[in-house]
Amino acid sequence: MTITGMITNSSDFVKENLLGGAFGALTGIFIGTIILIALAFILVYWIYTGFAWQTIARKLKYKKDWLAWIPFARTAMILELGSFNWAWAFLWLLPILGWIPLGVLSIISEWRIFELRNYPGWFSLVSLLSIAGQELGGIATIGHLVILGFVAWKDQKKKLFS
Repeated sequence: MTITGMITNSSDFVKENLLGGAFGALTGIFIGTIILIALAFILVYWIYTGFAWQTIARKLKYKKDWLAWIPFARTAMILELGSFNWAWAFLWLLPILGWIPLGVLSIISEWRIFELRNYPGWFSLVSLLSIAGQELGGIATIGHLVILGFVAWKDQKKKLFS
């Protein structure tokens, strides 16, 4: 092999590696951006629901409304507001087998809380629609957030849809 052939082969090798490296860098930037956007949505979701549940707890005269900001404690608070024992929150520790009854207890608790705030209890069933599928799940999540906002910040004088 001549020196010219070696230079040509090595320049092709450099071009391929630069192209592959650039593609890898762009892919990494894209994935990193998606992760940052997802984390931002999770943070906004957590802040919104924290304020909403804290407001609901205050309006229902719950003494430890600050528990709305602690993940496990929020579940215990919602259960207590719904007239269940806070210890049912430990069902979080039993994957699948504990989560199903905890989900049922949470929906019943929300039903009771919504009725205490003079909203229809069946509004709590909107969160069940998220199980139905990807498209409906996103709409159900947004719907649940809107309902939670109304229950927290809009006082009803009389029961809606009585």
